[in-house]
Amino acid sequence: MSRWSLYTWKRDGRSLRRALPTLTVLAALLTTSAGVAAGAAGAVERDVLGSGGLTQIELSSFEGDASVRPLTTSALRDAEGVPGVRQVVADYSSVLYAEEEGTFDLTSHTLTPGDDLPVTEGEIPAELGRDEVVLPATAQGTDFTPLLGRSVAFGYTKATGASSGTTAVIKLRIAALYDPSWQVDGPGVAYLSEETAALLAAARAGQEPETFRKKEGAQSAIVVVGHQKQVAAATKALQDDGFSASPVSDRVRNLPGLFGAADLAMRVGVLIMALVAIGLGVVRAADSTRARIGQFAVLRILGSGRPELRRILLGEALLTGGVAGVVGTVAGTGVSLALAGPLSDMLGLPITRADALPGPGWAAAALLLPAAGLAAGTLFGSREVLRRDPYLTARAHS
Repeated sequence: MSRWSLYTWKRDGRSLRRALPTLTVLAALLTTSAGVAAGAAGAVERDVLGSGGLTQIELSSFEGDASVRPLTTSALRDAEGVPGVRQVVADYSSVLYAEEEGTFDLTSHTLTPGDDLPVTEGEIPAELGRDEVVLPATAQGTDFTPLLGRSVAFGYTKATGASSGTTAVIKLRIAALYDPSWQVDGPGVAYLSEETAALLAAARAGQEPETFRKKEGAQSAIVVVGHQKQVAAATKALQDDGFSASPVSDRVRNLPGLFGAADLAMRVGVLIMALVAIGLGVVRAADSTRARIGQFAVLRILGSGRPELRRILLGEALLTGGVAGVVGTVAGTGVSLALAGPLSDMLGLPITRADALPGPGWAAAALLLPAAGLAAGTLFGSREVLRRDPYLTARAHS
């Protein structure tokens, strides 16, 4: 890099500095894509796969669809008999509402192995007891924090006829509270043991729990197998047996297209940035050299050889690419961090700002590729013009 490069880069509007805006935008886009993809991948790994998602299969029940096997007691028993299956937990949905304190009306679900709640207070036991419940820290204007660890009376509906019912009361101890922004099953959900969830769902239908589970069945269920390699075979066996079954890990591939698009964009972005940087180097170097050919001819006559002039251009290229890489990487990282919240809402997974930071490899690519590509292009773009005879050139421009 020549000592004149900084001077010509700053002072001469015809220098390679003109390539700065385009390269900055490309570096910013690459960094943003890398940050978005890293955030989505980190959230998936932590909240879907890290919670055992790789060994889980989800069963679904569709009301009115005779082609899908309902998740009744006998059906779930058959699912438990599939080779490799270690556990089957059924999800029953109902409603818990305030009986003594507050004005809340909470949807209830079974706490399944697929639920990795972000606990803020208390601790979820390895197996939730029949008289325990896990609630959001706040819901519908009610703060449950003061009630943590206490047994609270909850109301639930007990049907007495086709269109009539009465209120029944159940006492449950609040074992833990979770972050209310976690809304995989919707806002303000109370999580119960399988037995208690089935009790409430059966009461709402006006049936005894065993009868309800035998005839109506669960809304969905999570099947846990012993090892990841058994998931495919167990899924196929369940599907062949009439169940609607899909591996929980499929959520990674079936997330909104933003995750896949961002991952593809950052890989394609590296190639595009390299090609554009080289192309800009070729074009801008040729244009810049032609525009300043009179100046370069004088320098040649005064004793500067082609290598020195080439070093001036390479210095301008490295300065331009370096500034573009730094500014673009900083701007792209800022955009990626700003998108962490909206992306979290879109994917339904908690993504922290730390998750949204681009990986060191992608950040290095955004920093270095603009300078490297522009410098490579400059070597080709300036070659023809610098070969011209300086005396003829100076005479033509005098």
